[in-house]
Amino acid sequence: MNCQCDDKQRKLAHLLQKYQGRPGALIPVLQQAQAIYGFLAPDLLQEISAGLQIPLSRVYGVATFYSQFHLKPRGRNIIKVCQGTACHVRGGGRVLEAIKGYLGVEAGETTQDLGFTLETVACLGACGLAPVMTVNKATEGLLTPDKAVKKIVECKSGGCL
Repeated sequence: MNCQCDDKQRKLAHLLQKYQGRPGALIPVLQQAQAIYGFLAPDLLQEISAGLQIPLSRVYGVATFYSQFHLKPRGRNIIKVCQGTACHVRGGGRVLEAIKGYLGVEAGETTQDLGFTLETVACLGACGLAPVMTVNKATEGLLTPDKAVKKIVECKSGGCL
């Protein structure tokens, strides 16, 4: 009875029909299926396997190889904390620990309310602003643990992009 679910199923069926039998279709199908559903659940991977007539092991192998694919639900807000050399030297580890403590999750996890996903990255390309994090598409630099948590508090109260 959920129209949104029916709409997603319709989009997936169209996607699988469009790419069926086309060599090299797996990655674009996974990308588009993730855009429809938000993540690649096991039953979705099985549908893709059946729809493209590709072994499930291959579908799963590709989905787990590339970091762009997510097998679990992700938060509405994605926090990426740089752990590269410049950020590490300037306190990136302390920033990460403060965020983990505030959100109650480890790197790679999502809060239970699906508000935030916390990730670490090797570089955000803003070494001069180290330590750095992004919250969605906004880059925050020259962080202290307190400043980082304050940004997340602001985000929680509607201040995210």
